[in-house]
Amino acid sequence: MEIKCIITDDEPLARKGLREYVEDVDFLLLIGECENAMQLNTMLKSTLPDLLFLDIEMPRMSGLDLLSSLQNPPKVIITSAYEQYALKGYEFDVVDYLLKPISFERFLKAVNKVHDQIEKELKSETDGYVFVKSDKQLIKILLKDILFIESLENYVIIYTESSKEIIYVTLKHIAESLPCDVFLQVHRSYIVNTVQVKAIEGNMLKIGTHNIPVARNLREKVYNFILNNRLISFK
Repeated sequence: MEIKCIITDDEPLARKGLREYVEDVDFLLLIGECENAMQLNTMLKSTLPDLLFLDIEMPRMSGLDLLSSLQNPPKVIITSAYEQYALKGYEFDVVDYLLKPISFERFLKAVNKVHDQIEKELKSETDGYVFVKSDKQLIKILLKDILFIESLENYVIIYTESSKEIIYVTLKHIAESLPCDVFLQVHRSYIVNTVQVKAIEGNMLKIGTHNIPVARNLREKVYNFILNNRLISFK
């Protein structure tokens, strides 16, 4: 698998260092370099990378400002000399946050994480789906499209970005048919697709425009599951 990437940094030496690291990793292909976020914005109009190496503090527009303007950004690894932006970067679902100066060992760990995520997503796209009976017909739903599932006694509602399917089945029964490494019951009435969780606030998970409650007795388990291997590290 080849991962196409773009480096964006206003420091020539930083770009050079990342370029050399990219050249040393056989599954990475450098398809562009930008000196600032405005150049990157233009390049993204005609180029579709899989991964961005993105600095934050740059002239005119920061890397985070650019991210906030993108509808469907590629995978992002932040490369910055400032650790105070780490939590803000996590809100944009970045894969990793690398503090300068960046060692090759730390770089490799980050890009391996990207490789694993893309590989898993590709597998989910080809293999991950369920057929459910709704309104007298069998409907195919891709697992990656499921946001969460809500229980209503003997029925469940499967929510995707574009639909809601009401199914005559118990939450327990449908939970048994879902991959346990992605879907997690967070409340007696809810199962969530943990990949779709965009933010955590108190005892609520934000998924799209929905706020899903987390049961008090499940809170530690749920948060550990969601944050495992996804929490930004500075080491």
